[in-house]
Amino acid sequence: MKIKTILVSMMAAVAGMATLASCGDDDDEPKVVNGNGEEVVLGSNYMKYQAAVDADVKKAKKHDKAILLVAFGSTWNNAFLAFDATKKAYETEFPDCDVYVSYSSAICINRAAAGENADEQGNIVKRNYYAPNFWLHAFATAKYKDITVQSLQVIPGEEYSRVINYIKDFANNYLGDLDDEYLKGLDGHLWLGTPLLNNTDDVAHVADLIHQLYSQKAQEGVVAFMGHGNPDTYDTYKANIRYTQLEEALQLKSTNYFVGTVDMDGNYKQDVLQRMQQKGITGGKINLYPLMSICGDHGHNDMAGEGEDYWDAEEEESEDNSWFEYFSHKGYQPVSNLFGLLEVEALRNVWIEHTKNPVELEDYYHSMYPEE
Repeated sequence: MKIKTILVSMMAAVAGMATLASCGDDDDEPKVVNGNGEEVVLGSNYMKYQAAVDADVKKAKKHDKAILLVAFGSTWNNAFLAFDATKKAYETEFPDCDVYVSYSSAICINRAAAGENADEQGNIVKRNYYAPNFWLHAFATAKYKDITVQSLQVIPGEEYSRVINYIKDFANNYLGDLDDEYLKGLDGHLWLGTPLLNNTDDVAHVADLIHQLYSQKAQEGVVAFMGHGNPDTYDTYKANIRYTQLEEALQLKSTNYFVGTVDMDGNYKQDVLQRMQQKGITGGKINLYPLMSICGDHGHNDMAGEGEDYWDAEEEESEDNSWFEYFSHKGYQPVSNLFGLLEVEALRNVWIEHTKNPVELEDYYHSMYPEE
């Protein structure tokens, strides 16, 4: 799966570059001067997307405050519906704000727009989830007075750092074509909502909520959560520790709770199995849940995939083998639960609380005004 993922990522990255930037030397291409005084060519598609988002924001703007929900992304229709429901929940909770949804993954943006999956009726579903830079630029054009960017990530890791960089680039105006006085006016009114498990207090709180939700299932057998995780080389802020901390907090409530990942060294499905066996759990029922904001490719395939396409007996610990097939072949009875954390109101409310108590990044303008 790792090889396939790398190849797909490379293909999508190439497609993304072709989509979002111009590689030509056409003098007719629109250009701007960035914050470093360098001339940047903006491809026609880039300008087209910016114009589309500008139009969407102009049409939707009803208030002076904006909330931008930033997810990694997905191409599954059930994920689209989860984002729709989250947007609606935010609109109810923040009636004085306009709420928008964005993806940080170029691969997911391109594939969602192309229509990679179908709905329950078999109809191909296409959605446009533009990158945060387009939305933030459009917010400036629309002159929003207060902007909150809410990360829908689970841990404060690599993808969260990308969300932060989008905000910094906007505040530092690296393209140099936004009104300077407007950006200065946002000082104190440009906010960041943190991920679900941003700190250890969040871990304890989420563990309490999970136990309230799944204590009955934990009495019946194992309740195992599958997070994403990052390889060691991409473990930004060392955020993988949140998975370990969450399992430790849950184990204090029931020794039937376990938290693993698809991409954290030392915390794969085989590591979860080993910890289960150390607790004397050698069989029985396992409820599998995605520890992700939505249930997308990882949930449907890496966790819940069934059949010969998801099992290789010669390489049992292969990433191509799903959790469902792996635990089935180890003598357990797994049950897949195909919904993400945003679809659980109590857990979604943790993100909402983070939006109500956002943080302000420091040194927004440091690179623009080094003398200050």
